[in-house]
Amino acid sequence: MISSATTFLGFRRENGRVGVRNHVIILPVDDLSNAACEAVANNIKGTMAIPHPYGRLQFGADLDLHFRTLIGTGSNPNVAAVIVIGIEPGWTGKIVEGIRKTGKPCEGFAIERNGDLKTIMNASHRAKEFLQAASEKQREVCNISELWVSTKCGESDTTSGCGANPTVGDAFDKLYPLGTTLVFGETTELTGGEHLVAARCRDDEVRKKFQFVFDRYQKVIDDHKTSDLSESQPTKGNIEGGLTTIEEKALGNIQKIGKKCIVDGVLDKAEAPTHAGLWFMDSSSAAAEMVTLCAAAGYVVHFFPTGQGNVIGNPILPVIKICANPRTVKEMPEHIDVDTSGLLRREINMSQAGDKLLDTMLKTANGRLTSAEALGHREFVLTRLYESA
Repeated sequence: MISSATTFLGFRRENGRVGVRNHVIILPVDDLSNAACEAVANNIKGTMAIPHPYGRLQFGADLDLHFRTLIGTGSNPNVAAVIVIGIEPGWTGKIVEGIRKTGKPCEGFAIERNGDLKTIMNASHRAKEFLQAASEKQREVCNISELWVSTKCGESDTTSGCGANPTVGDAFDKLYPLGTTLVFGETTELTGGEHLVAARCRDDEVRKKFQFVFDRYQKVIDDHKTSDLSESQPTKGNIEGGLTTIEEKALGNIQKIGKKCIVDGVLDKAEAPTHAGLWFMDSSSAAAEMVTLCAAAGYVVHFFPTGQGNVIGNPILPVIKICANPRTVKEMPEHIDVDTSGLLRREINMSQAGDKLLDTMLKTANGRLTSAEALGHREFVLTRLYESA
């Protein structure tokens, strides 16, 4: 059982935030810079490139989100230092400036007028320095209140709403009064149950903001003349698992916020919270997109309940997978961190399942690798709003 006296061993960063990993990342500003970033990571063992396919000819809110996601990724407390590589110096410098506000080491390199080889050489020299400095950092005792935990579910079935998702809810109910910072999202997967979340909002201001982001999503559906979410919400896999409507899926999804937590605020995509409590982030329900947004918002541990089995990971945010489906646990054991199938066999109760998850969370925070980390899953997917210019 955790309490206000519970501690973990974390890495305290220059801005006071606490991480549970100590990565040195090589971050491309755009798709054209992926090759150079991967070459630097190949040269300097122990660093990690995070390639992605976007970053050219974006504009408006889409470009703002792109910058917010990349700056947030580099600013995450699980990251010790960052090398940023872009095709041109303007956007590269903007991301470097944003990350440097945390106080952590960050250096930018532009390929224009330098070429790949010179850029790779110069970036490799600095990456080596950053890596050696990061290797000297030591974990220190930190209070549980300093932990930021996010959640998102995937490949849901009937066991998700009955077992894995309520396990997260029980853990959140136990973390919430301890001053931790929590987040959930998946705007699309609240359809039909959004009124239940609205009723849990702390006050009218939070409720109004939540309703605004939910209604904004509904307008997207209307604007595209989509009368329903067939084959998307629920997915074919969800339907095979017994979830026949989006309303059924939503009711299971909402189980992740427990019975006692209050929604204290609403975040835009990749936006960092300003205080402790439970936050709702407007986000896609696509697994890799949502987890990437959580990492960019500053969360350092992620709970991922699954029914049919999902293999998602993230480069910097350790993803803890919880499953209550006996078949999935048997068929995909290498992907499951917390087996709560005993709930369906009545071998354990919900409080015991929540404690089991919290025990794994603390082990992960202290350095134990998740299954996704051990298997090399580093899915990093940016959310796009528009077509490119």
